[in-house]
Parts: sequence; C-alpha cells; structure tokens
Amino acid sequence: MPLPAHIAMIGTPTVGHVLPSLEIIRELVARGHRVTYANADHVAELITPTGAELVRLTSTLPVADGDWPRDPIATASLFLDEAMAVLPQLHATYDDTPADLYLYDIGAYAGRALAEAQGRGLVQLSPAHVAWEGAREEMDAAFAGLPGGSDHRVRFAAWLAQCGAVTTNVEEFIGRPGRALALIPRAMQPYADRVDAEAVTFVGPCRGAGEEQGGWMRPAGAEKVLLVSLGGSTYPGQQAVHQQCVAAFADLPGWHVVLQIGGGDDSAQLRERIPPNFEVLPWVPPSTILDQVDTWVTHTGMGSCGEGLYAGVPMLAVPHGAEQSLYADRLVELGVARRIDSANVTAAALRTALMELIGDPQVAARSAWLWAEVRTEGGTRRAVELIEQQLAGERVGR
Repeated sequence: MPLPAHIAMIGTPTVGHVLPSLEIIRELVARGHRVTYANADHVAELITPTGAELVRLTSTLPVADGDWPRDPIATASLFLDEAMAVLPQLHATYDDTPADLYLYDIGAYAGRALAEAQGRGLVQLSPAHVAWEGAREEMDAAFAGLPGGSDHRVRFAAWLAQCGAVTTNVEEFIGRPGRALALIPRAMQPYADRVDAEAVTFVGPCRGAGEEQGGWMRPAGAEKVLLVSLGGSTYPGQQAVHQQCVAAFADLPGWHVVLQIGGGDDSAQLRERIPPNFEVLPWVPPSTILDQVDTWVTHTGMGSCGEGLYAGVPMLAVPHGAEQSLYADRLVELGVARRIDSANVTAAALRTALMELIGDPQVAARSAWLWAEVRTEGGTRRAVELIEQQLAGERVGR
C-alpha cells in the first residue's frame, strides 16, 4: 500500500454519476488517504458519509428541477458551460495545495483540465459507456450533422486552448482518457473488443464491504419476491408506472412485492391503497435488496443495469429516456430482460412480461452466467488497487 496521499475527486452533481464511485471513495479514506471531493450541495449528503472532505462547488447544471433539454447539442453545451464555471472554482481551491492524484467523473471536464494544467496524474471514473476505437470518427460525424454541432465544437476547442489543458483536441479530450476505470460491467459496453484495454479497465459495480448483508430481510413466507424500483429521482410518468405495477401484481399468489418510492404525493396516494402483498419503502440504493429478490422492475439507468447483473436478477425494463432505452435493449440482447416502453406500460403487459421472464429457463441460465462474469471484474477492491498503482507511478515519475 502506498503512503497516504491527497486524492481529489472532481464530480458531476447528479445522483447517477455520484453513487457508482462512493464505495471507492470510502475505501480510499479507510486506507488512510486524504480525499477531497469537489461537487455541489445537491449531492453533498451522499458524499459526506464516505469520510471525504467536501469541496463545495456552485453548479450551473439543472439538477434542482431536472429540466434537462432533449436536444443533444443543448445538453452537451450545458456540460461545457459547467466546466467553464467550475474550473475557476477548482483553481481557487487546488492551486495552492494540488492533489497528488485527481479522479474525475466522465462528465467533469474541469477535472481533467485542472490536472493537466497542474501537471498532475489523473484517472477517469466512468459510470457509463467509454469510447471505443472508431468512436471519435463517429462522434465527429454525429455532431457535424446536428444543428449547432459545429458551433459547439468551435466553442469547446476555444475553451481548451485557453484553460491550460494539455489535450486540446476536443474529441480526444472528451473520449480518450489516459487512464480510466469503467464502473460498469464489460457486458454492457458496446464494441467492448474495440476499447483500449491498456487505458480502460472494467471493474464493474463497486460495492462496499458488508453491503450485501444489508438491513432488509426477505419475508420468510414469500415464495417469490419482486422489486419495483425506478431510481432515486422522480420523473414524469413514474407515478403511472407505479400504479400499473400495483394493478398488475396485487393478487399474484405467493409473490411479495417491494415498491421503492421517493416520497411526496406518490407515496401518500399509494399507501392509502397498498395491497396486502406489497411493502412500500423509501428509495435507497437497492443493492442490498437485490441480493434477495427474484425479479426487478427497473428504469434501466446504467447503475441499475450493473447492479441487476451483479445480483443475477432478471429484469423487467421500463426505460426512461433515450440512454435508458439503449441500456434496456442491451439487457434484452444479453438474454436477461424483457422491455416495455413507458407509453405501453399496462397491468396486463407487466404481468405477461413477468410470467415470460420467470418461465424462461434461458433467462435464469444467462443471469447466472453473467452474475459470475461481473463478479470477476473486481469491483471496489480492484478499482482502489488500480488507483493506488497509478498514484505510486505518479510519485516515481515526479
């Protein structure tokens, strides 16, 4: 184990980008490192329990109201605006006391720019797909064909030229990290055989020591347990999906249904008419529950897909948004899920899909095979070992 060091994590203030790396941060702190975590107050309550020192940033992203644009160029521009706003804040904190090693989220461009400007080592932590050979050309073509795409690239290049970054090619800066840890199963990565294995290591979902024991216990009399958990953030249509799940699974003999919800009106209304075989719980990361269930109704965020594969649980995929739809299709390709689009969710469709899922022996076989594959990727322990290896190498080179 290397000597204790100052490791800085530069994050993105969305739950889906923070949760996947928290156990890595917690383990680095437990190993004696000083870890600072730069992020916005929106996710502070997730970060502080790890023991990391929170460096508060003022974010320009619409994380409070969730009003994200649907246009990809508009979304990309938001992240560029965020980098422009955050980088001066990072310099104000870290220029006098630079970290020995910087970790940065895939969406935190300012983290890479800061480390390159300071000449410090850095490791990207990616909770989503990483680039593959040929992706740069595909990205160029895709952006060039969208209204505003060329202007966005020009603006990004201009920022790189004056922000102190060493990497000034936009596509390389975004999609070619020198070192990256992919916090997703390799099975979820498109063109995985074209990913640079020397730069990127797939470590899979990162759990904590003892997390699998958890606090929730499967009811002793339940023949089957179904988890309905559509993520920690509410979105339009989520309540309707919950209601259809209640209608679909209320009278399933032998089934116990755990429904995780975020609170508010949805919670109050559901609790008034909850069926006897349902258990309503506030939303928390569902990893400890997943180890004890038979099937999962999920919105198929990337973190959820990884957790489902890690637990070996077949999934009813009800994607929300374009990215989740891609992930849902991948789960179907892997043979461990059935997909129902939000617009087509009915009680009958949910119940039919559940019966198909549990009645298909190939689903069980594929889930078991992927369960074994994902667990060989190493998770938190492997990620921390690789970060400490990078840290040791940076010290030797200095």
